[in-house]
Amino acid sequence: MLLIPCPWCGAREEVEFRYGGEARHQPAPNADDHALADYLFYRSNPAGRHVERWVHVHGCRRWFTLVRDTMTHEIQESYFRPPDAS
Repeated sequence: MLLIPCPWCGAREEVEFRYGGEARHQPAPNADDHALADYLFYRSNPAGRHVERWVHVHGCRRWFTLVRDTMTHEIQESYFRPPDAS
């Protein structure tokens, strides 16, 4: 079982959380259909470092960003804001 570090509540078991998808920036409101479809339906599915959004549903009910290695499930960091665009 993973121990997920909530930025507000501290480390808790993963059953208290729900996965919200990969953390990435939304397309602009005037983006074309192709850009919107890419955002909604396609995921990167990397092997290694992955930036994800999680919500602490059985705790503070806040969303936060988690950086996790998908191969080892090692959690590298968690913070309350999405990362800046890179």
